[in-house]
Amino acid sequence: MSETEYLERRLRLFESLRGLESLAVAYSGGVDSAVLLHAATQVIGNRAVGVIADSPSLPRRELAEALELSRSMGARTEVIATAELEDERYRANSGDRCYWCKTHLFQAMEPWARARGFSALAFGEVTDDWLDHRPGARAAREFGVIAPLSAAGLSKDDVRRYAREAGLAVADKPASACLASRLPVGTRVDRARLERVERSEEQLKRLGLAALRVRDHFPKARVELGAQEWTRLEALRQEIEARLSQEGFSEFEYARYRSPAERAESRGMS
Repeated sequence: MSETEYLERRLRLFESLRGLESLAVAYSGGVDSAVLLHAATQVIGNRAVGVIADSPSLPRRELAEALELSRSMGARTEVIATAELEDERYRANSGDRCYWCKTHLFQAMEPWARARGFSALAFGEVTDDWLDHRPGARAAREFGVIAPLSAAGLSKDDVRRYAREAGLAVADKPASACLASRLPVGTRVDRARLERVERSEEQLKRLGLAALRVRDHFPKARVELGAQEWTRLEALRQEIEARLSQEGFSEFEYARYRSPAERAESRGMS
């Protein structure tokens, strides 16, 4: 990535945002949506707002951190409730769960934004997302939700660079998918399972582990750890299993966590 190319993509983003009357951003506190909300706030000020979808699949830690981040960058943020857990199609978790999740998000955002005079909805898609299966992007297209980052050509590396330059605390934050993503396809999504995953991951984060997933194959816990966390596995294995046993897990499996971009890259090389 050359300096000139990055600056051109960044300029395209600003120019596209400048052309909007107002914008409601689907904001999660992750680096992509944070950069989009920051850029929109820089360009169109309080005519941009971040909208956080709150449901049992959103960890309380993530909600608190997202709100704190938006305050730190001077962005407007609102929290709205979504009802995907009431939808049998979502609970069935048959492979299209993300589509129904995003459908409920945009169904909630659209009337909320319209009632408050926001002219456009956006989400934080980057070009790397094109390499992975993203049912949520299909829902976005159906609702006319725009993707200013990917439209400007910004990649994950670009948004992390932008975040570092802007001093955003999430510049190096690992990807953080919703709690329901920890359940294998075909395992029904319910509040109790989501809460068990949230408690389990919170316990391991207290050990200083950041890039991690606890996949709920009850009674087995599949613990996925990022590259740095993997080097600490042997030292922490006993404590990890003691903490997960408190949540009822009795079998344990370990694997390296790979981001969606890394998974897509490996498929392309195979």
